[in-house]
Amino acid sequence: MNKRIAFSLSVIVALLLTPAFFVISNVHAEDDASQEQNSEEAANPDGTNISLTPVSKVYQLSAASTYDDSFTVNNTGGRELAIEVFAAPYSYVYSEQNDTYQLGFSNENHYTQLSRWITFKDADGSYKKSISATIAPNESYTAEYRIETPGSIPDGGQYAVIFARTTNGVASSNGIKTEASPGMVVYGRSIDSESLVSAEINNLTIRQSVTENEKTRNTISGMAKVKNTGNVDFTARGKLVADGFIFGGHYETPENGGRLSIIPETELVVSDEWKETPGFGIFKVTWTVEAAGQTETIEQIVVINVIPVIIVSIILLTIIIVWCIIRSKKRKERRSRLAV
Repeated sequence: MNKRIAFSLSVIVALLLTPAFFVISNVHAEDDASQEQNSEEAANPDGTNISLTPVSKVYQLSAASTYDDSFTVNNTGGRELAIEVFAAPYSYVYSEQNDTYQLGFSNENHYTQLSRWITFKDADGSYKKSISATIAPNESYTAEYRIETPGSIPDGGQYAVIFARTTNGVASSNGIKTEASPGMVVYGRSIDSESLVSAEINNLTIRQSVTENEKTRNTISGMAKVKNTGNVDFTARGKLVADGFIFGGHYETPENGGRLSIIPETELVVSDEWKETPGFGIFKVTWTVEAAGQTETIEQIVVINVIPVIIVSIILLTIIIVWCIIRSKKRKERRSRLAV
């Protein structure tokens, strides 16, 4: 009987501990350029594929100076593209409707003057606010541009985005013309004035949620709001660590993940999540956010479906024990009858 009970218990334990061997890796990285709308590559339903190389540039700017540079526009689609190249302000606008900052390219402020200083070299050698070009399939176009700073520039950072917008999009069945507009973010920092790097880290939270679409999925996530209270951009990083001390499982934000570039006068949500959290377990979760030399950390115990598992295991164990007792009793009764 002891051997049977031991075997039954080992089966139950093995079933319960199976999720402990699942280590899920989630890369949720956002770099300085691809975190927003200005993606490295833009694709349209009509087969248009266009990308920019690089996706971002950083300059140390001085007053009354000229900076010449270039980037590459790649046509990786199967048809000829006509493009327009131009610069726009790079900023965020607060939305009261959903209490978030939303990226926009028309709002000008103290930190978006850079878009006014950028011009592009046309085919005749002159520099203009925008230029047009045609790129054959699987070919590239090198766009040359110039930054000319005025005699006095604002303190801190300057931010713009250079777009390469397709102008020969295909009209769909509903008459809407498809276009692609990948962008390269341009970061500038005045070296003639003092830079103030300052941040506020608020609303650190750890959440556990269940998503039901094709299949039920558990998720552990960390979130925080980081506000840039200085005059230059900085990179904020969130690090989520989850250790399962009952039923196992482990997750840690990858080194290149959880990063977000935040420009002045902007408050953004820094987050990371363990997308494939095991179906049940007890986890010690730590969420740490670093920004502008500051660090904030919270810890929380997250319980996922443990009580149902314990109840089921107790029921199964009880059934096995009762079955073993009944079987043992029957054996004793049989032996008693044979002994008479």
